[in-house]
Amino acid sequence: MYNKMEIISWVDKLMIKLSSRISEISPSMTLAISAKANELKAAGEKVISFGVGEPDFATPAHIVQAAKDALDAGKTKYVAAAGLPALKKAVCEKLKKDNNLDYEPSQIIISNGAKHPIFNALFATIEEGDEVLIPKPYWLTYPEVVKSCGGVPVYIYATPRHGYKVTAAQVEAMITPKTKMLIFNSPCNPTGAVYTESEIRAIAEVCLKHNIIVLSDEIYEKLIYGGESHFSIAAVSPEMKENTIVINGWSKSYAMTGWRIGYLAAPKHVAKAIASFQSHSTSNVNTMTQFAAIAALEGDQQPMYDMIKAFGERREAMLAELENMKALGFDYVKPDGAFYVMLLCYNFYGKSFEGKKIAGSMDMCDALLSYEKVAATPGICFGDDDAIRLSYALSMEDMLEGLRRIAHFVTLLK
Repeated sequence: MYNKMEIISWVDKLMIKLSSRISEISPSMTLAISAKANELKAAGEKVISFGVGEPDFATPAHIVQAAKDALDAGKTKYVAAAGLPALKKAVCEKLKKDNNLDYEPSQIIISNGAKHPIFNALFATIEEGDEVLIPKPYWLTYPEVVKSCGGVPVYIYATPRHGYKVTAAQVEAMITPKTKMLIFNSPCNPTGAVYTESEIRAIAEVCLKHNIIVLSDEIYEKLIYGGESHFSIAAVSPEMKENTIVINGWSKSYAMTGWRIGYLAAPKHVAKAIASFQSHSTSNVNTMTQFAAIAALEGDQQPMYDMIKAFGERREAMLAELENMKALGFDYVKPDGAFYVMLLCYNFYGKSFEGKKIAGSMDMCDALLSYEKVAATPGICFGDDDAIRLSYALSMEDMLEGLRRIAHFVTLLK
């Protein structure tokens, strides 16, 4: 028989040791709230969710049909790891038409959603200890991918006073000899900020001056409202295009979140290296989804425009309600893109409800879920504890009811 100490020693020797890379990755701070929301829904509660980061529209029928047709035609085999030639050609045509960017199909890599090419791009360019500039509030995945590739996230604070946008001067002030890349996201998740062409050109000038790579995440490019327009930083100049890796995909614009398909466009030597890496990691995106993606780019665009119109109407309705809620102590910054608003809640921190103090955005979201059955995303997940993120990718009825519940809750705080 083994004694207790012998068993502990034996188990310890067998225990799998995690790598330092994976140990650096932070766990999701939203898991507890998501689990609690699901429990409440399972118990029959009417939970209104502002946390979802995907369109609440069905994928357009002609896109779904293209996938069915591909299956019926037996298009279920391996294809080139970097993507179907026809799809890469369609992406090149899209980039030329929408962004005035000339790419060859060899410069396009089709990947599994937009997270995948972000990881690929960082893995291909970041060395151990390289600094990567990230404006904050940021999409919560950016710093985790940087850390997983051995890089060091360095944050530039985009304040509400400046519309949640960083300036070229701020970017330049953060550059050190170790700075390798700027992650740039416009329209932005979580703030909805959209940079103007002049703002983008100024940032590009700084990046070129210091030879800083730009990873430009443009996944929300179609979701812009109020007369603003999207301008890709890669379109600033031929030199900037050679210093930029563009990330995009189908998830947001075509309501294809679950299809898991995205792409990057990069200088030839970068794309070649990433294609080689992807051939050893995931290989090709599932084949029928690629045929669906071709149909999305080349087919009827009206369903996308209808979706954008609906988001625009919800945005206007949400902003009208938030304007009324200012009298209660809330504040917000008007978003011009994506489908999010950062609701500033710091005026309520330090107050309590039923003996529980609200100390930050996590407490605020937990209390809203517990007492009002409203699910939102804590701003601390995005590097800004002063706010919570609300999505308007939900029905108008639910959105307005959820906002009323939030307003009601703060009247109960002491």
